Amino acid sequence: MTTASTPRVAVVTGGGSGIGRATALLFAESGYAVAIWDMAEQAGHDTLQAITAAGGVAVFHRVDVSQASSTVEAAAGVRAQFGRVDVLINNAGIVRDAQLVKVRDGKVVAQMSEEQFDAVVNVNLKGVFNCTQSVVPTMIEQRYGRIVSTSSVVGLYGNFGQTNYVAAKAGVIGMTKVWARELGKYNITANAVAPGFIATEMVKSIPEKVMQHMIEHTPVGRVGQPEDIARAYLFLADERSSFITGAVLSVDGGSVTGT
Repeated sequence: MTTASTPRVAVVTGGGSGIGRATALLFAESGYAVAIWDMAEQAGHDTLQAITAAGGVAVFHRVDVSQASSTVEAAAGVRAQFGRVDVLINNAGIVRDAQLVKVRDGKVVAQMSEEQFDAVVNVNLKGVFNCTQSVVPTMIEQRYGRIVSTSSVVGLYGNFGQTNYVAAKAGVIGMTKVWARELGKYNITANAVAPGFIATEMVKSIPEKVMQHMIEHTPVGRVGQPEDIARAYLFLADERSSFITGAVLSVDGGSVTGT
């Protein structure tokens, strides 16, 4: 880690809540200057205030990761303010679950809509592409960078009712492996983290009976916390993790092996 007077700079997308908020707080606590990117202004400012109140350095940008113009503008703003971008945590994501086709009594009664598919792919896959492409030129110029993107265990193994989400999260893994090959010569690493079931607002909407079933099939006997994922991000973002690239780190409490 660099000195307190010249901190590393980390961009955290979706930094206003859930895993993103936990990540922004942990990176700030670890000495990074943090750029919080989020569509939710109040949540983003809440994270910003929490960091600055604790003596950390942070800035908030309202960013729509699905729009390249928004990520390019935000990346320019971070560079103008801090002079560098060392770490990108591609954490922003949404869900719009539905079956490919839902059949009742032999007839199709519902299906995943084009809007549901496009919305998830635009944020969870295209958004990762946009953010990474926007910050990589700065990383190349400074010949240093850490790109950490959020996939999911369902991107590895699939999941019922999540064609759009699984497609996006599997795509993140593919892009990560490409970037590891393309960017390694610039001292830039690219890795993905595949969370299991984490106690965020997204997961808290799951019925209690289903949640209990998940816990019973998780060898460590609990649902993950946002901080569990944040710590994985911090590890992969560290200067000393320079020989890890193109990897997918599952942080799932062993749930895959427990099923």
